[in-house]
Amino acid sequence: MKIATYNVNGVNGRLPVLLRWLNETSPDVVCLQELKAPQEKFPEKAIQDAGYNAIWHGQKSWNGVAILARDVQPQEVRRALPGDPEDIHSRYIEAVINDITIGCLYLPNGNPAPGPKFDYKLRWFERLTTHASDLLASGDPVILTGDYNVMPTELDVYKPERWVDDALFRPEVRSAFKTLVSQGWTDAIRKLYPEETIYTFWDYFRNAYGRNAGLRIDHFLLSPKIGKRLTSAGVDRNVRGWEKTSDHAPVWIELTDEKTAKFK
Repeated sequence: MKIATYNVNGVNGRLPVLLRWLNETSPDVVCLQELKAPQEKFPEKAIQDAGYNAIWHGQKSWNGVAILARDVQPQEVRRALPGDPEDIHSRYIEAVINDITIGCLYLPNGNPAPGPKFDYKLRWFERLTTHASDLLASGDPVILTGDYNVMPTELDVYKPERWVDDALFRPEVRSAFKTLVSQGWTDAIRKLYPEETIYTFWDYFRNAYGRNAGLRIDHFLLSPKIGKRLTSAGVDRNVRGWEKTSDHAPVWIELTDEKTAKFK
């Protein structure tokens, strides 16, 4: 089973890129972030024609998350992160697919920091950590994936000294990510590639992609039952080089089936 996450940076504007990538790689499940489209403007028919059923939580101009599944219908569980009923940002959606609970998230950027946006990011992180703890306590197989807007370590950022005051790299944010992972989650990329320089985002400016001046901010966190099934993971880096593409590249994992995992 292949599961991917992709911050598309505008699902309608990048639709040709998204459809091309889906056709070339055929993931079973895809989590999308930054749809930048209201609920009624999501390109459902084009996604269906590509072989995927979808659930989504749109928002005009900003944010937006979706979960796509090939040949099955995602069973929606929730479309908001618990803990703040007044938070209207469309940043979280959760579904069950093939008995796996999948949370698709777009964590706030938080800049400028310090400031209200940074405070909101830290509060959102606290809510995510609380919900993640509840998901782990269920004992169910769970995946939390998406754009976390966090570089966990210096290995995850080109020239880290330039990012020390940025909301994606401040100590409070890196500490929050570490606290989350320490609940018992597996960071899939670092599990398989503990020492390699791997990026998932390259800015549009200053030839960042060409110079490989990137960031690793799109992550897969796996509960113990899913961690045992992890066989491979990677970044479709070449997609970032396509015309009119997102500034993120798709990230993916592959899982063995549950029966095989029991004998690992």
